[in-house]
Amino acid sequence: MATAKKTIKDAKVESKEFAVIFTGGKQYKVAVGDILKIEKLDGEFAVGDKITFDKVLLVDNGVDTTIGAPYIAGAKVESLFQKAGKRPTVTVVKYKQKSRYLKKNGHRQPFVEVKISAIK
Repeated sequence: MATAKKTIKDAKVESKEFAVIFTGGKQYKVAVGDILKIEKLDGEFAVGDKITFDKVLLVDNGVDTTIGAPYIAGAKVESLFQKAGKRPTVTVVKYKQKSRYLKKNGHRQPFVEVKISAIK
């Protein structure tokens, strides 16, 4: 029988710490090192700028879980700005049969891409 040897590449060590943040009307489960595309944020940012999310709903460090009501006081998630852009075009069509009514529009939703650097 062949046995599989684990190499250093296979033994990936993952941190069990994660948090749930609220931004842009949505909730995101984040861990250190994650890259997220979130709703556009107000203001001008340059690559590498620090963005702090203070609306933290839940923090789990692998041993203890802290749940906010609605937010955890003093908890922060820090991230670094990567880029801003627009998502692919979504086509919106309105059509009524037998009445020659057709409207076709496109929409591109703006986003901000961030990399999670720390959970505090």
